[in-house]
Amino acid sequence: MGTENTARDRILDGITVVDLTTFVTGGFATLMLANQGAEVIKVERPGAGDDSRHSGPPFVSTEGYDGPGRSASDHGESPYFWTVNYDKKSVELNLKSEAGLNALFDLIEEADVVVENFRPGTAERLGVGYENVRAVNEDVVYCSISAFGETGPWSARPGYDLLVQGMSGIMSVTGPEDGDPAKVGLPQTDLITAMWAAFGILGALYRRERTGEGERVELGMLDAALPWLTKQAAKAFVGEAPGRMGTKDPVIAPYQSYPTADGYVNVACGNQKLWEEFCEGIGREDLLSDERFTSNPDRVEHMDELEAELSATLRERPTDEWVDLLADERGLPVGPVYEVGEALDNEQVNARGVVRTLEHPAAGEMPVIEHPLNFTSAESGFEEAPPLLGEDTESVLRAAGYDDHDIEALREADGIPDRE
Repeated sequence: MGTENTARDRILDGITVVDLTTFVTGGFATLMLANQGAEVIKVERPGAGDDSRHSGPPFVSTEGYDGPGRSASDHGESPYFWTVNYDKKSVELNLKSEAGLNALFDLIEEADVVVENFRPGTAERLGVGYENVRAVNEDVVYCSISAFGETGPWSARPGYDLLVQGMSGIMSVTGPEDGDPAKVGLPQTDLITAMWAAFGILGALYRRERTGEGERVELGMLDAALPWLTKQAAKAFVGEAPGRMGTKDPVIAPYQSYPTADGYVNVACGNQKLWEEFCEGIGREDLLSDERFTSNPDRVEHMDELEAELSATLRERPTDEWVDLLADERGLPVGPVYEVGEALDNEQVNARGVVRTLEHPAAGEMPVIEHPLNFTSAESGFEEAPPLLGEDTESVLRAAGYDDHDIEALREADGIPDRE
């Protein structure tokens, strides 16, 4: 998002990241770094690229484009790929060839950060493990992301967000009380892990600034997800078994979704004063003298009865009327339950400039969701569209000192793909 003064530095200006990751976990971590000004060089498999380039539908056509780079999918560009790859550069390198591996190390030699999310042991087999990288760049910050970390009996297992949501306990506390375990609609543990990775990388860069020493950051998705259990873990630690509660909260009431005349509204009464004001706002002062609902512990104990009472009242009006009356007029924590399209296009999001557009070289104008950090004395925000596959291969190599002869030799040695 940034601010209007575009002359200010970005916090990670001058930091170069070599991104060896695929899909969301590593991709969102390096996206966060790009948003703060780091140059992120995304190294991709020749001809195929990141697997998320093929995810879809939907796809956006790039028919007629004849510039550098290309779509990895015959269907065009994947908006899913876009959402985790703004502001990056794409370089196609064949890491199974000696020439491609040597070219990678030429890039790594001048980099500040290397990020990989291979299964444990794979980076070493490819020759790009931490010790390999540290041999050419002693000061590098090297981040390894995997499903279960590099130790323990599960370390060799493959892992995806769905598996980790199940093994972290998240699915056991998600969904209706009498329903099956439910996956969170987002790739939640991918994104949790990505944010921990970005946080760890920044911490390691800060330490390097103070000590001059490089660092290795290692984390697993399961480890990353568990600290987010908070309330549920607190119950488990004292011998209780947290379960699924729908939209209810285990320790606060009312704190859930309720049906209205035309949709749903969320009510979040986090303290006694808000509860009292809410009852007055909906014309249910009688609930204040009901001993079942006197205090928050009472309301939590009688949550089903409270839900029945409030649902009957809130169904009497449409969502917008309740929000106007309770949130805007009375300042109470009440809000609508939006569809995704509504969440991305409403007066608040538009006023903050959270969703804006960038110009994609092949697909034209495209939407981008900005990251939420706004600084007083530094610039932030995305500047470039996500790259086409291999779009920056030659320019990045030239910046690393390659000339025409070197690039052609690399191509002949199968280090980079032929021009199409």
